[in-house]
Parts: sequence; C-alpha cells; structure tokens
Amino acid sequence: MTETLFTPHKAGNIALKNRIVMAPLTRNRADDTTGVVFDRHAEYYAQRASAGLLITEGAQISAEGKGYIQTPGIHTPEQVAAWRKVTDAVHARGGKIVIQLWHVGRISHTSLLPGGQAPVSASAIAAKAKTFTHAGFENTSEPRALEADEIARVVADYAHATRCAREAGFDGVEIHAANGYLVEQFLKDGSNRRQDAYGGSVENRARFLFEVVDAVVGAWDAGHVGIRLSPFSDVNGISDSDPIATYTPVIERLDTYGLAYLHMVEGQTGGAREGAFDDLRQHWTGTYMGNNGYDRTSALERVEMGAVDLVAFGRPYIANPDLVARLTADAPLNAGDTATYYGGGDEGYTDYPVLQTA
Repeated sequence: MTETLFTPHKAGNIALKNRIVMAPLTRNRADDTTGVVFDRHAEYYAQRASAGLLITEGAQISAEGKGYIQTPGIHTPEQVAAWRKVTDAVHARGGKIVIQLWHVGRISHTSLLPGGQAPVSASAIAAKAKTFTHAGFENTSEPRALEADEIARVVADYAHATRCAREAGFDGVEIHAANGYLVEQFLKDGSNRRQDAYGGSVENRARFLFEVVDAVVGAWDAGHVGIRLSPFSDVNGISDSDPIATYTPVIERLDTYGLAYLHMVEGQTGGAREGAFDDLRQHWTGTYMGNNGYDRTSALERVEMGAVDLVAFGRPYIANPDLVARLTADAPLNAGDTATYYGGGDEGYTDYPVLQTA
C-alpha cells in the first residue's frame, strides 16, 4: 500500500500529485538591478518538479519590499516575462508551482532601497537583525513607521503582484506572513507599538494581514492563495508576548476564506520544534502544510496520523532535486554545500546529482 505522503491531494484549487512540498528558499541568484530571474532558475525549479508543489523563493512585491541583494521581484513586466520561463519549464515536467509574495519591511538596508530610503515597518523599531548587502552581512537599517494613509498603497502592491503572478503562469501565490517580515511586524506585539487602527488589540494588529488577504483573494480566488505563518519563531528579531492569544483568532478567521492551504512554521524557523503549533492547527479545517525539521520518518508519521496534509522540505531540496524519489525509495540524501547556498551561479544550484547518477 502506498504511504499517504506519496498520494495525491487537492489544496484548494491546486491539484497535487503527492504531498511533498519544496519550501521557499532564498538563494540570491537573481539580477540585482532588475530583480529578473535567469534561465538557471528555470532549470533549478524544473529539476525539482516531481514535488507535489514548489513554492518559490520570496519575490518582492515592490522595490520597497526588497531586503537582500540578488532577490527576485514579481512586480514589473520584465520580471513577469522571466518567471514565465520558470513556470513553463516546471509545467513541462508535470509540476505545480506557486510564488511567495514578499515584503521584508524593516529587514532591509538603505543601500538596497530606492533613493537610499529607510525601510518601512509597523513601528519605528529596529529589528536587531542582519541582512545581506553588497558589503556583506550588515545590520538592518532603522525603519520608519508606515503612515496610515500609506498602507493602502502597500496593500495594492500585493494585489498587483498577484496579478503579475497569474500573468507569469503560476498555479497560485503564497502570502509570506512569517519569519519577521512586514505582515508579521504588524501582527506581533514586539514590533507593533502603533496607537491607531493598526495597533494595540489583536484585531487591530491583524488588520493589515487581512487587508492583504482580501486584496490578494480579490486578484485571484482564494483556492489559489496560500499563507505562511510562524507563530512561535523569533527569527529576524521578532517576538510576541502571547502567540496563542494572537494567532488563535487569526487562524480561525483565515479558515473562513477557503484558502488553498495554511503553511505553518512549526516552532523556530530552522530550529527547535517548540510551541503549541498542534493546538493552533485545530482551528484550521483546510489543507495544512507543516514545515520545520521534517525527515522521512516524521513526514510519513504526521501525514498518516492526520496532523498535517502536506510536508514542506527546505534544505533537503537544495541538494536533492529528486527528493521525492529518494524519500519513496528510502535512499540516502546528498549533503548540501553551505558555501554555495547564497549567491553564485550554477555551482551548488543546478549541479547536484540525482539518484541514478549519484
């Protein structure tokens, strides 16, 4: 009998051939000036098209949303045309691919932003984090708080990026509301000290998130829209005094939208699986994607018991383009070369061996 992990699943309106997902992985290989992806991106994603679903690296929704060098965008005609080569290549191999919509907020540096402007955030609170600039790893710049009358502009950028994603041939979009970036900067109380309608209560702090969801769903039906959350993670200097109190009503309300999936970072991003994420999962009735530290055994077990519907693998997908075949055969995995994770060309990107040639 085929284990459930390897069986088809429908996530909203996206039909998946198995329940293995390639998590979004920033690799810093796009054109730094234009935010355009290259032919190597098409090959990289196409190599991994045996996954049930590919989620791209974060793609900024505007020039203001950029936080690291050589990250791609999804807001200009040139970017759309370049991404179209990626989606065509993935579809030619029978894969499904969604793009992660990204605004980093305060996790940026003035050298990366138009006119050397300050990053924007919910409040003017520095992140105490680092980012990757042309000078190497630098402290993020002091942000400024978005004015209330600017927020509609940012929300409109999410809708525009969604329309661009449709034009580029993606199968859906994922709203990045995790890992200390802009949406989470509004949501978590450690980074939101606003005194207006976007600060204070959970309902107010979640207002920006739901305005973004409404805009994205307005540009593409909910069945093609996923969302990523990280309630218990403090990555990028983010914190919340009571994640259960914050995220319970948020997930309950998100559940009413009929989204394609909820993508949950279960614990610390890339770290310990801590926090009551399974308690929060009970408030979600749609497709649930678990992410963080999964291996073959835990993926099989948690899918079989119904704790998750889909499992997102991150770093294993860097070095194993044929991860599905390796998991199916219980074969050993290639080790990743950490020196080539960020930046560079084809080396450490499209040259990892598949099982038959390993």
